[in-house]
Amino acid sequence: MNPHMLHCSIDDAVFTFIDVETTGLSPRTSRVCEVALVAFQGNCRVSHFSSLVNPGLPIPPETSKIHGITDDMVRNSPAFPALIPRLITLLEGSVIVAHNAEFDLSFIEMEFVRAGLKLPELPVIDTLNIARRLGTFTNNRLGTIAKELDISAENWHRALSDVEMTRKIFEHFMLVFRKEGAVTVADLLKRA
Repeated sequence: MNPHMLHCSIDDAVFTFIDVETTGLSPRTSRVCEVALVAFQGNCRVSHFSSLVNPGLPIPPETSKIHGITDDMVRNSPAFPALIPRLITLLEGSVIVAHNAEFDLSFIEMEFVRAGLKLPELPVIDTLNIARRLGTFTNNRLGTIAKELDISAENWHRALSDVEMTRKIFEHFMLVFRKEGAVTVADLLKRA
């Protein structure tokens, strides 16, 4: 990780919101079937990417019921290794933000490993951990937090929609952190 990133001001830092949809719950036995990233610097969207991914194995019907992604939808989509160069370019020099980051990043890391590569080491902020720390929500599911903050939860469980929800939830938390005196990425990481 670039130590200079930690001293970067919140306004100058690039925050890349990321989400994956998968064929199951274990990164060892399941695969990514959709990935989305949206990067912001301040209020400006600097990049975005979304793609269905051919997981190379069937998507169980019970999983398709959750996110709505079927084998037919991913059949002609690229396999994850084809997306890696684009993902590295988009992630480079940014702070990753995800809801339940451990889940998403464990799948992304495993996909990189399968391709013989290593996911770049970047600072990570998990909105799930922040929600747990603040303790003000009925539960800490992404859709529940969004609803309780009056953020649209339409198309929940699709990667791009979940990324947008996570970004809006993060913006809510940023207001709290700024009031607490957070100025740099390091300040945010201490509070997240």
